[in-house]
Amino acid sequence: MEFSLLGPIAVTTGSAELSLGPAKRRSVLALLLLQPNTTVPLEQLIDSLWEEEPPEHARTVVQGHVSRLRATLAEGGAEAYGIELATHGSAYLLRLPEELIDAHRFGELVALARPEAAPVDAVPLLREALGLWRGPALTGTVTSPPFAAAAHALEERRLTAVEALGRAHGALGEHEQAAAILYSAAVNHPLREGLIAGLMRALFHTGRQSDALEWFHRTRRLLNEELGVDPGERLRGAYEDILRAEAAGGGRTGAARPAGGAGGPSGGTSSGGSRSGASGDGSSATGTGARPVDGATRAPVQGSADRDEARGDADTPDTDGTRQGTPAGGRGGSGSGRTGAPPRLLPRPPARFLGREDQLAALTTVLTDGTTGESPLAVVAGPAGVGKTACAVQWAHLYAGSFPDGQLFADLRGFGEGDEAPPAEILGDFLLALGTPPERVPSSAQAASALFRSLVAERRLLVVLDNARSSAQVRPLLPGGPHCATVVTSRSRLDGLVATDWARPVGLQTLGHEEGAALLGAMLGPDRVAEDPAAARELVDLCDGLPLALRAAAAQLTARPRWRLARLAAALRDERRRLALLSAEDTGIAAALRMSVARLSADDARLLSALATSADGHLNASLAAALAGYDPERTQDGLDRLTEMHLVDEEATDVYTISTLTQLFARDERGEGGESDTGGTGDGS
Repeated sequence: MEFSLLGPIAVTTGSAELSLGPAKRRSVLALLLLQPNTTVPLEQLIDSLWEEEPPEHARTVVQGHVSRLRATLAEGGAEAYGIELATHGSAYLLRLPEELIDAHRFGELVALARPEAAPVDAVPLLREALGLWRGPALTGTVTSPPFAAAAHALEERRLTAVEALGRAHGALGEHEQAAAILYSAAVNHPLREGLIAGLMRALFHTGRQSDALEWFHRTRRLLNEELGVDPGERLRGAYEDILRAEAAGGGRTGAARPAGGAGGPSGGTSSGGSRSGASGDGSSATGTGARPVDGATRAPVQGSADRDEARGDADTPDTDGTRQGTPAGGRGGSGSGRTGAPPRLLPRPPARFLGREDQLAALTTVLTDGTTGESPLAVVAGPAGVGKTACAVQWAHLYAGSFPDGQLFADLRGFGEGDEAPPAEILGDFLLALGTPPERVPSSAQAASALFRSLVAERRLLVVLDNARSSAQVRPLLPGGPHCATVVTSRSRLDGLVATDWARPVGLQTLGHEEGAALLGAMLGPDRVAEDPAAARELVDLCDGLPLALRAAAAQLTARPRWRLARLAAALRDERRRLALLSAEDTGIAAALRMSVARLSADDARLLSALATSADGHLNASLAAALAGYDPERTQDGLDRLTEMHLVDEEATDVYTISTLTQLFARDERGEGGESDTGGTGDGS
């Protein structure tokens, strides 16, 4: 059930809208919604409903409207939503979760947006907030002064959000968008000086200096004719800045942008989130002492007020000295602050985890580096079955104490059965885990990503994103706060994240003989391995040193306690049976490889099959081209993609190897290798 104040007064449940009756009944509901969870005296309702002297039977009329509203809400299932319209003596109380009121959600989204400090996040937040409006506020209520004043206050907050959206686009250098957004609002509110000033700056940056100056002179005339006043400081400041910039040769080139403007072309920030604000000293690039042309005088200080804003539990000062907060009667909390226990979404620690000291140390170096002022990001990459998930989860458990505000985990299903997980789905889970009420989780991935970054901006949080297919799948899920850290696992190198988000790669290789035998010993008991060390070494070779394959082999031996290691090694020498034996119920090396090959193009899959016919798994580009029947350029491009996916290794320049297990899988045209369908990859993917 949702209540609408930002447009016609309405109550919807599911896809149906409840019938609310005449204007006075809608007005009673509106006044109660403007003061939710607060007792509203009967006399206040009467004074608001009748502009003239109320009739003698006014009390009876109001009581009748309340009674009908109570019945209508009950018919719509109000109790299931925690909604109650109660009578307290000669007053009424509408008890409900405030998140069900569109005006409350609007206020929270606006409060989370930081146009100058984080414009990349502010744009979707503000767009979603403004998207809640369906027309003039409180449409359908009586035309009395109290309702006119309430509608005017809501409209002021809408215009403040429009101005903030214009500033956010301006901070990103998107001045055309800023001008388009501000223009229609300026036409409808020609005396709102802050709005006109923002439009002037946006027009100037698009090269329309004459239009910008014309808006100033038009507004100056209107102010003088209608109000008898001169332009205020904001409007004069925009005018003077444009004149200075023109004299200095500024304009569309952006020479008059504030130094270090947040998120702009000179801000030095990536598309993943802006951390830098304006210069803070009030100077512009046009010369010392001039105000910045795009109106961002300084970025908010990254202190307690910023942290409160990120949590949505504080009013936020706007640049004109007003304050944006929750609607009248709101409680002031976003419902998604640090209430309750921090989320602990990590899977259980991997069983019998051994070794990987170098990789764990590398993760520690990357993820605990606090010197950059950025959110550290590591990519654990390697072939299917090498234990990427286990390594990432092990590190996350070891260092969970360094992230007291929680640990988030998500399987992105990049190399699993079915479709990969869409970012909106993962972000929804994260926001719920962080305490966001379900009805306040944005439906669009862009808005959900912005809300997620805003909520965690000042937290010490660890995010583990497992089984990613591409950099594009990961980017919306990255936190932006400098105290957050992210670990991504993938079979792909995710070079895009390295390029755009300064991700640090942590490569995972197969196990050597000693490490592989130690894993078998941990699974089977050291005595069973010690009685035949040669067979243990052979098992490591037959499993290509892959932890997933070795664990499957250990499962076979655990189920057959009388078997010696040599017996299983003899069985695995039969290449027709090897892949089938290296599977255990819902996990296995063939299933893992199947998911990798399924993500290849048809050309690359054919190239992999051709490489599998190599006698010893060692070849160069010329031999690969001959085997596949491709031209050299096509072959080299295919080898590069297979290497990126860790289906082929490039040991040295133009020296490629393909593992025995990958060869066995690729030789089978159907990709079965003697094994029935076994499903996903499990923790060893």
